[in-house]
Amino acid sequence: MIYEALSGVADEMNEYFRNRLKINEDKVALSAIVNQDGTVAIQGENKVLVTVVNVEKEITGKSNASPITGGTITNKSLSMNINLYVLFSAYFSSSNYGEALRFLAFVIAYFQYKNVFTPANTPKLDKGIDKLVFEMATISPEQLNNIWASLGAKYMPSVVYKMRMLTFDESIIKEYRPIVANVGGGSSIG
Repeated sequence: MIYEALSGVADEMNEYFRNRLKINEDKVALSAIVNQDGTVAIQGENKVLVTVVNVEKEITGKSNASPITGGTITNKSLSMNINLYVLFSAYFSSSNYGEALRFLAFVIAYFQYKNVFTPANTPKLDKGIDKLVFEMATISPEQLNNIWASLGAKYMPSVVYKMRMLTFDESIIKEYRPIVANVGGGSSIG
């Protein structure tokens, strides 16, 4: 569900940037910034990276009544709403710092233009998602320093948005079938 939500938003942003900036390449990539071994996680430069930096349970203020109704646990009572904190960082070469700032401004302007995503206004959004709302998070310099330190990366121009709200229950778990590529192209029976 997290991947589906963020990849749908990234696809929408790429389409918007291609149309508005008259470019052919995707500029927004859903990616970690660094790998576990400390190497750069994305190939190439001059991209806006979309990275999850925190997940929190949505506190709605409603009382949590017992999930058991008449001796049966209902799916609705087992669901949980979460919010994501999403870092949009401008991963541009040092000689292209001005362009990094431009794309950071484009991200902010994009979410001013469209901060609510529904299946009706975002066709690529997973049908299991009712609505996503993006709001800029207020992050102190100390918090921002902690985010970048925990990511193991050097600071890049960036902005953090709080994405409200994904609903989780057991119905999101579906069969997983990895893609198997036939590298040789021929049969290995012999």
